Amino acid sequence: MRKRKLKIFLTPTENSIVIQSLNHLRNALLRENRDTGCLDELLLKVMCAPVKKM
Repeated sequence: MRKRKLKIFLTPTENSIVIQSLNHLRNALLRENRDTGCLDELLLKVMCAPVKKM
């Protein structure tokens, strides 16, 4: 079965909020000595995604 891809369009402000939230979650996982591999990949994808000004 093929996974469905979704695209979301964020304003620069929303993009910043998402990055800050993911980073906060990553820091919490690091404090608990838990694996952050999947979260790191997602954070990189969000940070490298193009941002369109609306």
